[in-house]
Amino acid sequence: MDFISTDWRADAEHILPDLIDLRRAIHAEPELGLQNPKTLAKIKAALAGLPLELREGPSTTGLIATLKGPANGRNVLLRGDMDALPLHEDTGLEYSSLTDGAMHACGHDTHVAMLVGAAKMLCAKREQLAGTVQFMFQPGEEGHHGARFMLDDGLIDPLPDAAFALHIMPNAPRGVFSGRSGPLLASSDVLTIAVKGAGGHASMPHDAIDPIPVACEIVSAIQTMVTRKISVFNPAVITIAKISAGTTNNIIPETAHLLGTIRTLSPQSRARVAEELHRLVPGIAAAHGCSAQVHIEQGFPVTVCDDRAVQFGKSVVEDMFGPESWITLDTPIMGAEDFAYVLEKVPGAMFFLGASHEGDDWRTCCGLHSNRMVLDDSVMAKGAALHAAIAERFLADGFAS
Repeated sequence: MDFISTDWRADAEHILPDLIDLRRAIHAEPELGLQNPKTLAKIKAALAGLPLELREGPSTTGLIATLKGPANGRNVLLRGDMDALPLHEDTGLEYSSLTDGAMHACGHDTHVAMLVGAAKMLCAKREQLAGTVQFMFQPGEEGHHGARFMLDDGLIDPLPDAAFALHIMPNAPRGVFSGRSGPLLASSDVLTIAVKGAGGHASMPHDAIDPIPVACEIVSAIQTMVTRKISVFNPAVITIAKISAGTTNNIIPETAHLLGTIRTLSPQSRARVAEELHRLVPGIAAAHGCSAQVHIEQGFPVTVCDDRAVQFGKSVVEDMFGPESWITLDTPIMGAEDFAYVLEKVPGAMFFLGASHEGDDWRTCCGLHSNRMVLDDSVMAKGAALHAAIAERFLADGFAS
């Protein structure tokens, strides 16, 4: 496609209908986990004919599409994730999911479409680029460590000089970008606890060791532990989301199981929480004659945004869309993101883009991971334009601008 305008906003509006078609096609056929072959095929079809070098790895259906400008300068990476969530869609949209038990409820369909749009626009201006752009289409973000697998597979080689990602946010003002320096999103670990007692008849608890009240005591004690062992200035959130035990009304079970999540904003808090849990839980169990096992499965690390990258992105947003289109977040969000793996290796940032419908109250609309979440497709033009502008300006000036 021939772009005669040097205004990324105009270029993005020009191709917006194509981005909407792509987003809706991906939305209708969501895929889970590390293998997203249908989505990958749609991406490749959208990129066909562009001057891109494509690279795939053995562990996932992830794709790195590389655009090399005429100058051997800086290297910048732009990332869009592509997997869906395991839930039933209930939006009533004409392009609703056709796959039982899968839905794009986190906006990854829009992330792919915006990144494809940026690739098309940047390819059209290839001769003006002062370096290399890597477009990272990544599966397995929803808990499957897709970014880590793509790094381990050597797909992001050489490492870029900077990396940027966009994430839509339905509960945010429409068309407004936001971000912050330092921790943006939390680490995410899975906590599993098994409390073992001695089963028996429900009418004679004195002849058994009931693990259920012990498990309940552990839940309460964990919350006290967080408030008394973890600094409020380096916080943690521990939520026990599932308790399971027993089979019927008149049997005291032998075991009770707890399942939850741990969110922290630093490696120090993450380590301290694990240390305290391994001390607290067995101690409470032992006090009641039970035993307990604690297992922590480490998930994504903390998403830490480089201050230079955040200020750079803020500058690009304000230059393109005006100061009213940027919000600096006061606090991190305790959700998690595996773009954190990339930001552990190179400086960069993730930004949010408000995608509520015009006229809707963004404070009350259905949020991320809701089976009723809907988005305003038109904001994708802003996202694609920002991707392209960030790449062009970083290749030309680095963080200096």
